[in-house]
Amino acid sequence: MAGQGCGARRPAVACLLALLLALAGLAGCTAGRTTDSATGSAAASREIQTLLDGHARALLDRDEPGFRAALDPAYAPTALTEFRRLATVPLDDWTYRVTGIDRTGDGRVTARAELGYRIQGHDRGPVTSGRVLDLADRDGRWYVTGDRPAEGAPRQLWEQGDVRTVRGARSLVLGVGQTPERLREIAAAADRAVPAVSAAWPSEWAREVVVLVPGSLDAMGGLLGAPGASYRGIAAVTTGETEGGVDAPADRVIVNPEAYGILGAFGRQLVLTHETVHVATRSHTSPATPVWLSEGFADWVAYRGTGRTPAQAAPELRRAVRAGEPPARLPEDADFGFGGDAEALARAYEGGWLACALIAERWGETELTAFYRAVGDHPGREGAVEKALQEVLDTTPEEFTAAWRTYLGERLG
Repeated sequence: MAGQGCGARRPAVACLLALLLALAGLAGCTAGRTTDSATGSAAASREIQTLLDGHARALLDRDEPGFRAALDPAYAPTALTEFRRLATVPLDDWTYRVTGIDRTGDGRVTARAELGYRIQGHDRGPVTSGRVLDLADRDGRWYVTGDRPAEGAPRQLWEQGDVRTVRGARSLVLGVGQTPERLREIAAAADRAVPAVSAAWPSEWAREVVVLVPGSLDAMGGLLGAPGASYRGIAAVTTGETEGGVDAPADRVIVNPEAYGILGAFGRQLVLTHETVHVATRSHTSPATPVWLSEGFADWVAYRGTGRTPAQAAPELRRAVRAGEPPARLPEDADFGFGGDAEALARAYEGGWLACALIAERWGETELTAFYRAVGDHPGREGAVEKALQEVLDTTPEEFTAAWRTYLGERLG
């Protein structure tokens, strides 16, 4: 599964996995002052790693002179702008791991590196992202002349503008180009979402949320390493690591300020509760989990206790049922792709939600959460749902699909 997110007119979701770069062996050539040998390459890598270690320590210590010492004078203004923006981000750790060195000219190299950082009080493990750093040798010493995301890697929020931070009781909201009032409203909604999710998902989880609010749709795409147009109409997405374990970093809920901004109070709360479900269930969400289950469960929790009926919350699927065209099968992963038939996409999300609602009503809420965990804990996609249906619900895929289709007729007909 690629991930989860919420749409403006319905809880359509598109979560993306956090990008983790595999550590490559040192490759390429060294700068002009070293030889084109394995020994020379290793020496340059060690020197650059030492430089970046000190650079990172200076950033964490808010030591501006120490931070500046690693910078080429021409690049210093750009780097110092980000240094100052990071003053509002509660960092607990910041590291670079050099993974490769390439010569780009006489006395110049490009270093491929993995940036890792942790937000204080939220991340148990580092959030990682690929970076490319340009360096120049001046009088026998390396200086950083540029730092940018690796190809396909996301930009960071502080690369987009000044960061404003709002702490909620159970949330941390970081925004660029947003008013304090909007960020406080988002923090309040996230604070309300956490206990609502915990009531439906009693398993252990962090019970707190990190929310990023960029300044525009395009900026949202930058945070996800994809074109912003891919998320038009999507109010929020959640990024995280499947099967990350107890040391995985906290998930990030990324809000699309354009789509989120046109929602009413109910829709905004629904979006943030939905995304918080993905944060809570991350450790039990895996490649074995079908999208209908991950998205359907998030919608089921978000709608739980709101009083909204299936007829109100599943209008596209209701139209199909009343026209005598109910779906013949549960939604498949491909049915959740964006960029196609919007009504078909809505029916897929609504169908997943009502499949989870059926389990909660017929078998019980405890069995629904047990079913979710059992599917996600299966070693692979093949047989995961079938085994969980048999062992947790004592039914078969054929029986469950038939019950679901009957349920749609009863609730939407």
